[in-house]
Amino acid sequence: MAAPEVSPQQGLILQRGQAELLLHKLDDRLTVAFRDQDVDLLEIVPGLMYRPLSLCGKDFFMQEVIVPPEDLESVLDSARQSDEILFASHVYQLAYSIDSFVYLTNQLTVQFAQSLSPYEHQGFGDRHGLKLVRPVLGLENTFIYELTKETAINPIKLANQLRILAGVNVAEANVILPQESLGFDLPTDTLFQEQWYLHTPDPDQPDQPQGIDAVGAWETTKGDRSIVIAVTDDAIDLNHPDFQGQGKIVAPYDFGERDFLPTPEHTQESHGTACAGLAVAEETGTGIVGVAPDCALMPLKTTGYLDDDSIESLFLWAVEKGADVISCSWNAAAVHFPLSLRQNAAIHYAATAGREGKGCVIVFAAGNANRPLDGTIYERSWHNKMLYGPTEWLNGYANHPDVIAVSACTSQNQKAVYSNWGSEISVCAPSNNAPPVMWFAEHGYLPTAPEVQENLAGQGILSTDVMGEFGYSDGHFTRDFGGTSSACPLVAGVAALVLSANPMLSAAEVKEILENTADKIVDSTRDRQLGLQLGTYDALGHSRWFGYGKVNARRAVEAATNRFVDVEEPEFVVEQSNDLELEIPDGTEEGITSLVAFVEQGRIRDISVTVEIDHEYMGDVEVHLRTPNGKVFLLQNRSLGSRNYLQKTYTPVNTPGLKQLIGLDITGEWTLWVLDLSPTDVGSLKNWSLQLKY
Repeated sequence: MAAPEVSPQQGLILQRGQAELLLHKLDDRLTVAFRDQDVDLLEIVPGLMYRPLSLCGKDFFMQEVIVPPEDLESVLDSARQSDEILFASHVYQLAYSIDSFVYLTNQLTVQFAQSLSPYEHQGFGDRHGLKLVRPVLGLENTFIYELTKETAINPIKLANQLRILAGVNVAEANVILPQESLGFDLPTDTLFQEQWYLHTPDPDQPDQPQGIDAVGAWETTKGDRSIVIAVTDDAIDLNHPDFQGQGKIVAPYDFGERDFLPTPEHTQESHGTACAGLAVAEETGTGIVGVAPDCALMPLKTTGYLDDDSIESLFLWAVEKGADVISCSWNAAAVHFPLSLRQNAAIHYAATAGREGKGCVIVFAAGNANRPLDGTIYERSWHNKMLYGPTEWLNGYANHPDVIAVSACTSQNQKAVYSNWGSEISVCAPSNNAPPVMWFAEHGYLPTAPEVQENLAGQGILSTDVMGEFGYSDGHFTRDFGGTSSACPLVAGVAALVLSANPMLSAAEVKEILENTADKIVDSTRDRQLGLQLGTYDALGHSRWFGYGKVNARRAVEAATNRFVDVEEPEFVVEQSNDLELEIPDGTEEGITSLVAFVEQGRIRDISVTVEIDHEYMGDVEVHLRTPNGKVFLLQNRSLGSRNYLQKTYTPVNTPGLKQLIGLDITGEWTLWVLDLSPTDVGSLKNWSLQLKY
């Protein structure tokens, strides 16, 4: 299993699950990692500017160093030769997402084929200059490796070499991307009566603010201290009066400083305090009250960067320390960035293994750019043409099938102009109204284009604020918080009320209840920026702007109270295979189809598809699965390069799109569709099998 030669261009391709992202190398910066915090970087790595990168779970420190372009390579060589520097790397930028910087770590994730023996695993690291760190939780045959001094090339180039080897299903470099908080902070200038978003909506008075009826839910429950909401964000002010009370704070942690004080340290860390207040501010007789005031708060301060270690550590901490709901008002600071194998697995693990197997309810803000969670927009009129032409947008976190993706509506039940949207939206919640923006690493917040400049109707969101000089406003509260950042913790609070009413519910059942009890608000107007009309509902009751509607706390709690826990039904497993070998037509879009059929009746609980293909160049091949109702799901894209053999099992864990099949009727014909889209190299489908649990 020796690594073959690879073209230089491959070193600019970042593998993320089934996606390939083109990178451009920046010519004015590098990163250096070191263990001694007192090392004299000025002497070893002379630069114009130094910026620390806050990382999670690392036993070293890392700095970004800005240098004159003409000095980059010499400074990089000098850093690599120094005994004080663990590793030094170029900095990259996503080709179609300007200002989205990608920093390299010294880690790789490798998933081996099931056919590879443990003995072959053991020698893999030695052959490629890698050190085995540990297996990946929740993924079979998947391991984390570290680069060593013997590793000849950077982790992205090495991953591209390894992924085309026989016996390797996936090879991904662990990279760091800045985190984007998804709030709007418009400080202007008591208090429960001002919290319009908690009150009972009145459709007969559409000009009045329309809330989520938390007041109605409180007739049943205001929450329970045994239900814990983890708010993952920049920082939370633990000294705020609305976070006091016996048992209120549970398992706080700062993943950057690695201590138990996730508190603000500068003026750019007010976001998390506002988010936490909306979900869980205590009822004290003064100040504000959260949606679930009697629930507990787990304040978790993120590093501000989204590498694999950070995401794994964050969700594993929440699971192990007993979080029931995890609220995430952030996203990767990138236009298009899919989740890595490890990040996808970490979220899936929390959503299925948390709460002793019932799963943590995970809530993500959709974002504030007025763009699809997964889709293409023809971009124009951006500042300095930062984006232009057909642009693919993807929010990997809110797009994860196990999470609740939350969009924002206004106090008047209209789409918040900035809110992201798409078929992946689960529900919406109230927030402010403002022009769409996006955060970029170098430029900060910029308006998305074409810029919306008109005055927009809608009230702001009142929430807790960092006390003192670090807050958005003077005093302990801010009256103009917003964005999908405020919609997200409102939904998290409602989920906590639902679990307080019925703690036996699974995470999937909570999501179902929130969707089924949501208010079908309608906005028939055209979007001010893109001219779209997506504020109505399809035959399945889903709106691309509002999901299944605006969350209704009272109705959700009533449904949870009335939901009886089903007796566990026996689980059945059926499997069909097709061993007829078929030649794959070369260079056509027709491909071949191979069928299996099930006569059993039931709804899918789990699915796995195993495929074996011989082909002279697997990089020509795509593999799809067609369901009995005609829907087509991509199993394997054209990312296998010069490999000539594929034997792989696809599951909802390593192929998240298959999650959409859970609940589908198993009865009927299932079709494997294999295409060879490039001429010259040929091959055949050897066999395939489909296993369904129902």
